[in-house]
Amino acid sequence: MNGDLNGEVKTAGPEPLLEVRGLKKYYPQKKGWFSGKAGDIKAVDGVSFQVLPGETLGIVGESGCGKSTTGQMITRLLEPTEGEILFEGRDLTALSEEETRKVRRDLQFVFQDPYSSLNPRMKVFDIVAEPLQVHGLAKGEELRKEVFRLLETVGLGPHLADRHPHEFSGGQRQRIGIARALAMKPKLIVCDEPVSALDVSIQAQILNLLKDLQQQFQLTYIFIAHGLPSVKHISDRIAVMYLGKIVELTSREELFARPLHPYTEALLEAVPVPDPKLRKERIPLSGEIPSPANPPSGCAFHTRCPYAQDICRQKTPELALQAPGHLAACHFPLFS
Repeated sequence: MNGDLNGEVKTAGPEPLLEVRGLKKYYPQKKGWFSGKAGDIKAVDGVSFQVLPGETLGIVGESGCGKSTTGQMITRLLEPTEGEILFEGRDLTALSEEETRKVRRDLQFVFQDPYSSLNPRMKVFDIVAEPLQVHGLAKGEELRKEVFRLLETVGLGPHLADRHPHEFSGGQRQRIGIARALAMKPKLIVCDEPVSALDVSIQAQILNLLKDLQQQFQLTYIFIAHGLPSVKHISDRIAVMYLGKIVELTSREELFARPLHPYTEALLEAVPVPDPKLRKERIPLSGEIPSPANPPSGCAFHTRCPYAQDICRQKTPELALQAPGHLAACHFPLFS
Protein backbone atom coordinates (compact mmCIF):
# COMPACT_ATOMS: atom_id res chain seq x y z
CA MET A 1 0.00 0.00 0.00
CA ASN A 2 1.26 3.47 -0.86
CA GLY A 3 0.14 6.94 0.17
CA ASP A 4 -0.84 9.39 -2.59
CA LEU A 5 -0.86 13.17 -2.68
CA ASN A 6 -4.12 13.29 -0.74
CA GLY A 7 -2.80 11.23 2.13
CA GLU A 8 -5.23 8.48 1.13
CA VAL A 9 -4.13 4.86 0.94
CA LYS A 10 -3.96 3.36 -2.51
CA THR A 11 -4.84 -0.31 -2.87
CA ALA A 12 -5.54 -2.63 -5.77
CA GLY A 13 -9.27 -1.85 -5.46
CA PRO A 14 -11.52 0.15 -7.78
CA GLU A 15 -10.65 3.62 -8.99
CA PRO A 16 -12.35 6.43 -7.05
CA LEU A 17 -15.54 7.85 -8.53
CA LEU A 18 -14.68 11.22 -7.00
CA GLU A 19 -11.32 12.64 -5.98
CA VAL A 20 -11.00 16.05 -4.34
CA ARG A 21 -7.55 17.65 -4.20
CA GLY A 22 -6.65 20.74 -2.20
CA LEU A 23 -10.14 22.23 -2.41
CA LYS A 24 -10.45 25.78 -1.09
CA LYS A 25 -13.20 28.36 -0.85
CA TYR A 26 -12.16 31.84 0.31
CA TYR A 27 -14.48 34.82 0.60
CA PRO A 28 -12.77 38.23 0.43
CA GLN A 29 -13.25 40.37 3.51
CA LYS A 30 -13.30 44.16 3.09
CA LYS A 31 -12.36 46.79 5.64
CA GLY A 32 -15.32 48.98 4.71
CA TRP A 33 -17.58 50.07 1.86
CA PHE A 34 -14.82 51.99 0.09
CA SER A 35 -11.77 50.29 1.57
CA GLY A 36 -9.56 47.58 0.17
CA LYS A 37 -9.39 43.90 1.00
CA ALA A 38 -8.74 43.10 4.65
CA GLY A 39 -8.19 39.37 4.22
CA ASP A 40 -10.06 36.19 3.44
CA ILE A 41 -12.73 34.18 5.22
CA LYS A 42 -11.44 30.63 4.74
CA ALA A 43 -14.66 28.61 4.56
CA VAL A 44 -12.83 25.58 3.13
CA ASP A 45 -9.06 25.48 3.37
CA GLY A 46 -7.34 22.68 1.47
CA VAL A 47 -9.66 19.66 1.67
CA SER A 48 -8.65 16.38 -0.03
CA PHE A 49 -10.40 13.01 -0.09
CA GLN A 50 -11.61 10.21 -2.34
CA VAL A 51 -15.00 8.51 -2.70
CA LEU A 52 -15.20 4.99 -4.14
CA PRO A 53 -18.12 3.79 -6.29
CA GLY A 54 -21.03 2.56 -4.19
CA GLU A 55 -19.78 3.83 -0.84
CA THR A 56 -21.06 6.52 1.48
CA LEU A 57 -18.59 9.06 2.79
CA GLY A 58 -19.92 10.92 5.80
CA ILE A 59 -18.69 14.46 6.50
CA VAL A 60 -19.36 15.65 10.03
CA GLY A 61 -18.55 18.74 12.05
CA GLU A 62 -20.01 21.72 13.87
CA SER A 63 -21.88 24.48 12.06
CA GLY A 64 -19.49 26.69 10.09
CA CYS A 65 -16.81 24.02 9.61
CA GLY A 66 -17.17 24.13 5.80
CA LYS A 67 -18.86 20.78 5.18
CA SER A 68 -21.87 22.18 3.28
CA THR A 69 -19.63 24.51 1.26
CA THR A 70 -17.55 21.48 0.28
CA GLY A 71 -20.64 19.66 -0.95
CA GLN A 72 -21.83 22.65 -2.93
CA MET A 73 -18.46 22.99 -4.66
CA ILE A 74 -18.43 19.31 -5.61
CA THR A 75 -21.80 19.68 -7.35
CA ARG A 76 -20.69 23.03 -8.82
CA LEU A 77 -23.32 25.03 -6.99
CA LEU A 78 -20.35 27.08 -5.78
CA GLU A 79 -17.16 27.90 -7.66
CA PRO A 80 -14.02 26.86 -5.75
CA THR A 81 -11.24 29.35 -5.14
CA GLU A 82 -8.61 26.69 -5.70
CA GLY A 83 -8.26 22.93 -6.07
CA GLU A 84 -9.35 20.06 -8.28
CA ILE A 85 -12.59 18.04 -8.33
CA LEU A 86 -12.00 14.88 -10.34
CA PHE A 87 -15.19 13.01 -11.24
CA GLU A 88 -14.49 9.80 -13.15
CA GLY A 89 -11.06 11.23 -13.88
CA ARG A 90 -12.31 14.56 -15.31
CA ASP A 91 -11.57 17.80 -13.51
CA LEU A 92 -14.94 19.49 -13.07
CA THR A 93 -13.32 22.87 -12.47
CA ALA A 94 -11.85 22.82 -16.01
CA LEU A 95 -15.06 21.98 -17.89
CA SER A 96 -16.93 24.37 -20.13
CA GLU A 97 -20.47 25.47 -19.27
CA GLU A 98 -21.99 22.95 -21.69
CA GLU A 99 -19.78 20.12 -20.41
CA THR A 100 -20.68 21.01 -16.83
CA ARG A 101 -24.38 20.91 -17.70
CA LYS A 102 -24.01 17.35 -18.99
CA VAL A 103 -22.00 16.18 -15.97
CA ARG A 104 -24.65 17.57 -13.63
CA ARG A 105 -26.88 14.67 -14.63
CA ASP A 106 -24.51 12.38 -12.72
CA LEU A 107 -24.14 14.76 -9.73
CA GLN A 108 -27.25 15.56 -7.73
CA PHE A 109 -27.95 17.35 -4.46
CA VAL A 110 -30.48 16.74 -1.68
CA PHE A 111 -30.93 19.91 0.35
CA GLN A 112 -31.18 20.30 4.10
CA ASP A 113 -34.48 22.13 4.33
CA PRO A 114 -37.38 20.29 2.65
CA TYR A 115 -39.54 23.40 3.10
CA SER A 116 -37.43 25.95 1.22
CA SER A 117 -35.88 23.60 -1.38
CA LEU A 118 -39.22 23.03 -3.17
CA ASN A 119 -40.99 25.74 -5.15
CA PRO A 120 -44.29 26.32 -3.27
CA ARG A 121 -46.05 27.39 -6.48
CA MET A 122 -45.28 24.18 -8.37
CA LYS A 123 -47.14 20.92 -8.12
CA VAL A 124 -45.19 17.83 -7.13
CA PHE A 125 -45.49 16.43 -10.66
CA ASP A 126 -43.82 19.53 -12.12
CA ILE A 127 -41.10 19.57 -9.44
CA VAL A 128 -40.03 16.00 -10.21
CA ALA A 129 -40.55 16.38 -13.97
CA GLU A 130 -38.56 19.61 -14.32
CA PRO A 131 -35.04 18.09 -14.53
CA LEU A 132 -36.26 15.54 -17.08
CA GLN A 133 -37.73 18.32 -19.20
CA VAL A 134 -34.73 20.62 -18.89
CA HIS A 135 -32.39 17.89 -20.14
CA GLY A 136 -34.86 16.68 -22.77
CA LEU A 137 -34.98 13.13 -21.39
CA ALA A 138 -38.75 12.55 -21.44
CA LYS A 139 -42.01 14.11 -22.52
CA GLY A 140 -45.70 13.32 -22.88
CA GLU A 141 -46.86 9.94 -21.61
CA GLU A 142 -43.29 8.78 -21.06
CA LEU A 143 -42.72 11.75 -18.74
CA ARG A 144 -45.91 11.04 -16.79
CA LYS A 145 -44.99 7.39 -16.26
CA GLU A 146 -41.44 8.27 -15.17
CA VAL A 147 -42.64 10.83 -12.61
CA PHE A 148 -45.14 8.35 -11.18
CA ARG A 149 -42.42 5.69 -11.01
CA LEU A 150 -40.09 8.04 -9.15
CA LEU A 151 -42.77 8.96 -6.63
CA GLU A 152 -43.51 5.30 -5.97
CA THR A 153 -39.79 4.61 -5.59
CA VAL A 154 -39.55 7.05 -2.66
CA GLY A 155 -42.74 5.83 -1.04
CA LEU A 156 -45.27 8.35 -2.39
CA GLY A 157 -48.32 7.39 -4.43
CA PRO A 158 -48.92 8.82 -7.92
CA HIS A 159 -52.23 10.25 -6.65
CA LEU A 160 -50.17 12.85 -4.75
CA ALA A 161 -48.61 14.30 -7.92
CA ASP A 162 -51.19 17.08 -8.28
CA ARG A 163 -50.65 18.49 -4.80
CA HIS A 164 -48.45 21.43 -3.76
CA PRO A 165 -45.54 21.14 -1.28
CA HIS A 166 -47.44 22.86 1.57
CA GLU A 167 -49.85 19.90 1.63
CA PHE A 168 -47.10 17.50 2.75
CA SER A 169 -45.23 16.80 5.98
CA GLY A 170 -41.51 17.48 6.31
CA GLY A 171 -40.61 13.85 5.72
CA GLN A 172 -42.82 13.66 2.64
CA ARG A 173 -41.27 16.84 1.24
CA GLN A 174 -37.81 15.36 1.68
CA ARG A 175 -38.98 12.28 -0.23
CA ILE A 176 -40.05 14.61 -3.05
CA GLY A 177 -36.58 16.18 -3.03
CA ILE A 178 -35.00 12.72 -3.22
CA ALA A 179 -37.29 11.78 -6.13
CA ARG A 180 -36.19 14.92 -7.95
CA ALA A 181 -32.53 14.00 -7.38
CA LEU A 182 -33.12 10.46 -8.68
CA ALA A 183 -34.76 11.70 -11.90
CA MET A 184 -31.40 12.09 -13.65
CA LYS A 185 -30.25 8.57 -12.68
CA PRO A 186 -27.18 10.07 -10.97
CA LYS A 187 -24.02 8.26 -9.93
CA LEU A 188 -23.27 10.53 -6.95
CA ILE A 189 -25.70 12.31 -4.64
CA VAL A 190 -24.57 14.88 -2.08
CA CYS A 191 -26.98 14.80 0.87
CA ASP A 192 -26.57 18.03 2.82
CA GLU A 193 -27.98 17.36 6.30
CA PRO A 194 -31.12 15.82 4.76
CA VAL A 195 -32.63 14.73 8.10
CA SER A 196 -31.62 17.55 10.46
CA ALA A 197 -34.94 19.40 10.02
CA LEU A 198 -37.04 16.28 10.64
CA ASP A 199 -38.42 14.53 13.73
CA VAL A 200 -36.29 11.68 15.06
CA SER A 201 -38.73 8.96 13.97
CA ILE A 202 -38.91 10.44 10.46
CA GLN A 203 -35.11 10.74 10.33
CA ALA A 204 -34.79 6.96 10.62
CA GLN A 205 -37.28 6.45 7.78
CA ILE A 206 -35.38 8.79 5.44
CA LEU A 207 -32.01 7.22 6.32
CA ASN A 208 -33.38 3.74 5.64
CA LEU A 209 -34.86 4.98 2.36
CA LEU A 210 -31.48 6.35 1.28
CA LYS A 211 -29.80 3.04 2.12
CA ASP A 212 -32.41 1.08 0.18
CA LEU A 213 -32.07 3.38 -2.83
CA GLN A 214 -28.30 3.03 -2.72
CA GLN A 215 -28.56 -0.74 -3.04
CA GLN A 216 -31.29 -0.57 -5.67
CA PHE A 217 -29.56 1.94 -7.97
CA GLN A 218 -25.86 1.43 -7.03
CA LEU A 219 -25.62 5.01 -5.81
CA THR A 220 -22.65 6.74 -4.21
CA TYR A 221 -23.31 9.24 -1.42
CA ILE A 222 -21.58 12.09 0.32
CA PHE A 223 -23.63 12.43 3.49
CA ILE A 224 -23.15 15.71 5.36
CA ALA A 225 -24.32 16.10 8.96
CA HIS A 226 -23.45 17.89 12.20
CA GLY A 227 -24.49 14.93 14.36
CA LEU A 228 -22.67 11.62 14.60
CA PRO A 229 -25.66 9.24 15.09
CA SER A 230 -27.07 9.71 11.57
CA VAL A 231 -23.59 9.57 10.04
CA LYS A 232 -22.88 6.32 11.89
CA HIS A 233 -26.10 4.79 10.59
CA ILE A 234 -25.41 5.35 6.89
CA SER A 235 -21.67 5.92 6.28
CA ASP A 236 -18.88 3.53 5.29
CA ARG A 237 -16.13 6.07 6.02
CA ILE A 238 -16.29 9.34 7.92
CA ALA A 239 -14.37 12.61 7.51
CA VAL A 240 -14.37 14.98 10.49
CA MET A 241 -14.03 18.68 9.62
CA TYR A 242 -13.00 21.57 11.83
CA LEU A 243 -12.63 25.18 10.70
CA GLY A 244 -12.39 24.40 6.98
CA LYS A 245 -10.08 21.39 7.22
CA ILE A 246 -10.42 17.62 7.55
CA VAL A 247 -8.86 16.62 10.87
CA GLU A 248 -9.66 12.89 10.76
CA LEU A 249 -10.71 10.39 8.10
CA THR A 250 -11.24 6.66 8.55
CA SER A 251 -13.81 3.89 8.48
CA ARG A 252 -16.98 4.20 10.56
CA GLU A 253 -15.98 1.30 12.79
CA GLU A 254 -12.49 2.66 13.42
CA LEU A 255 -13.68 6.19 14.12
CA PHE A 256 -16.15 5.15 16.80
CA ALA A 257 -13.86 2.53 18.34
CA ARG A 258 -10.56 4.42 18.25
CA PRO A 259 -10.72 8.16 17.47
CA LEU A 260 -7.27 9.71 17.06
CA HIS A 261 -8.08 13.43 17.05
CA PRO A 262 -9.14 15.21 20.28
CA TYR A 263 -11.94 17.00 18.43
CA THR A 264 -13.41 13.70 17.25
CA GLU A 265 -13.16 12.37 20.79
CA ALA A 266 -15.07 15.40 22.06
CA LEU A 267 -17.79 14.91 19.41
CA LEU A 268 -18.19 11.28 20.43
CA GLU A 269 -18.37 12.17 24.12
CA ALA A 270 -21.12 14.71 23.35
CA VAL A 271 -23.44 12.04 21.89
CA PRO A 272 -26.24 11.45 24.45
CA VAL A 273 -26.23 8.03 26.15
CA PRO A 274 -29.66 6.84 27.34
CA ASP A 275 -28.28 4.68 30.18
CA PRO A 276 -26.94 6.88 33.05
CA LYS A 277 -24.62 4.04 34.17
CA LEU A 278 -22.82 4.13 30.83
CA ARG A 279 -22.30 7.88 30.71
CA LYS A 280 -18.73 9.11 30.76
CA GLU A 281 -17.27 12.36 31.92
CA ARG A 282 -17.12 14.71 28.95
CA ILE A 283 -13.86 16.15 27.73
CA PRO A 284 -13.86 19.88 28.51
CA LEU A 285 -13.73 22.12 25.44
CA SER A 286 -12.85 25.61 26.56
CA GLY A 287 -13.41 28.72 24.48
CA GLU A 288 -15.43 29.40 21.35
CA ILE A 289 -14.94 28.17 17.80
CA PRO A 290 -12.38 30.50 16.17
CA SER A 291 -13.47 32.69 13.28
CA PRO A 292 -12.54 31.48 9.77
CA ALA A 293 -11.68 35.11 9.05
CA ASN A 294 -8.93 34.98 11.67
CA PRO A 295 -7.94 31.36 12.34
CA PRO A 296 -5.39 30.68 15.07
CA SER A 297 -1.80 29.83 14.23
CA GLY A 298 -0.65 26.23 14.28
CA CYS A 299 -3.39 23.68 14.86
CA ALA A 300 -6.76 25.42 14.57
CA PHE A 301 -8.12 23.28 17.41
CA HIS A 302 -5.40 24.14 19.94
CA THR A 303 -7.46 26.97 21.47
CA ARG A 304 -10.01 24.40 22.72
CA CYS A 305 -7.91 21.25 23.01
CA PRO A 306 -7.22 19.89 26.52
CA TYR A 307 -4.03 18.20 25.26
CA ALA A 308 -2.46 21.16 23.42
CA GLN A 309 1.28 21.77 23.76
CA ASP A 310 3.62 24.46 22.46
CA ILE A 311 4.14 22.84 19.05
CA CYS A 312 0.36 22.80 18.54
CA ARG A 313 0.32 26.60 18.74
CA GLN A 314 3.23 26.99 16.34
CA LYS A 315 3.00 24.32 13.63
CA THR A 316 -0.01 23.20 11.59
CA PRO A 317 -0.28 19.38 11.61
CA GLU A 318 -0.71 17.63 8.28
CA LEU A 319 -3.46 15.10 7.64
CA ALA A 320 -1.32 11.97 7.68
CA LEU A 321 -1.61 8.21 8.05
CA GLN A 322 -1.45 7.41 11.78
CA ALA A 323 -2.68 3.80 11.56
CA PRO A 324 -3.74 1.49 8.69
CA GLY A 325 -6.53 3.30 6.83
CA HIS A 326 -6.72 5.97 9.53
CA LEU A 327 -5.75 9.60 8.80
CA ALA A 328 -5.52 12.31 11.44
CA ALA A 329 -4.13 15.84 11.59
CA CYS A 330 -2.69 15.93 15.10
CA HIS A 331 0.81 16.26 16.60
CA PHE A 332 -0.19 13.96 19.45
CA PRO A 333 -2.83 11.54 18.12
CA LEU A 334 -4.76 9.64 20.77
CA PHE A 335 -4.04 5.93 21.34
CA SER A 336 -0.98 6.06 19.08
